[in-house]
Amino acid sequence: MHRLLLAFFICVSATSTTMAACEGRMVSSGGADAGVCIPIAPQRIVALDPALTMGILQELGAPVVGAPLSAIQEPFVREAARRSSVSDVGHPLQPSIERIIALKPDLIVGSAEMHGRMRDSASRIAPTLLIDQMDWTRQYRLLAEITGHSDKAQAALDEYEKRVAEIRARVTAAPVSVVRVRPSGFHVYLDGPSAYAPYAVLREAGVTRTAYETTSDGAVLKRPDWEEISALEGEVLLYVVVSGFDPAPDDALAASTVANPLWKMLPAVQTGRAHRVDRATWMGFHGIASAHRVLDDVERFVLKVP
Repeated sequence: MHRLLLAFFICVSATSTTMAACEGRMVSSGGADAGVCIPIAPQRIVALDPALTMGILQELGAPVVGAPLSAIQEPFVREAARRSSVSDVGHPLQPSIERIIALKPDLIVGSAEMHGRMRDSASRIAPTLLIDQMDWTRQYRLLAEITGHSDKAQAALDEYEKRVAEIRARVTAAPVSVVRVRPSGFHVYLDGPSAYAPYAVLREAGVTRTAYETTSDGAVLKRPDWEEISALEGEVLLYVVVSGFDPAPDDALAASTVANPLWKMLPAVQTGRAHRVDRATWMGFHGIASAHRVLDDVERFVLKVP
């Protein structure tokens, strides 16, 4: 299991530490780079990604000392970070190097996509692991392995997978549509090999999306305009309203959206099966707790007899 987890395709920071000199564990992308030497039991972790990475580390009980607190969507995660005296490192895309240095981390973890530009500067502070896009459960196991919480992670994943199997046995083939409402239009996160975590949970639970919302390639989302949302033909429509990091304008955006005649023409809207879902769960997905809340919505809105 240990060797399999470390073989996952991840992107890591450049480091001058060689495998022979590493006193922790070497984690390599399997490419041309030498890998990064991760401490056996990191004690001061900075999480650059305020969503999945931060949430997973927190659920595992790993010692996080810094994160971009203002960008955390889930109130529970923010409150847990406050109780743990986690320090704010600034904007999630441009964290403050000065703040990170002051925290004296022994491990920095982030996203290859979001934080690749700061790889060199971060790796001069502490071993820096920048994780490439991967299935959220793989990332859960990877971070658990690195922080020494594999047993805890496996128990949580076993419970989740048991619930998924129970729901999958009850789900019908009726298609479900899901859309994110934005100030400038819409995002449709696709069901496919690279599906964003909450939409991967839908697939694992046996929920069928419409043809428009399904792909066999690596595409993650579509950006339909008002004319194109007619393709959201699911018998159930779940919509999440996200106007930005600040949720204050969300209700006004939701009100103007549902009042639009084109919105009212959607099949699920006409049958009373369009439901607004929580932005923290569906856009700030942070781990097992979020996965269970997605399943809550499946049971509440998809399985419920209208």
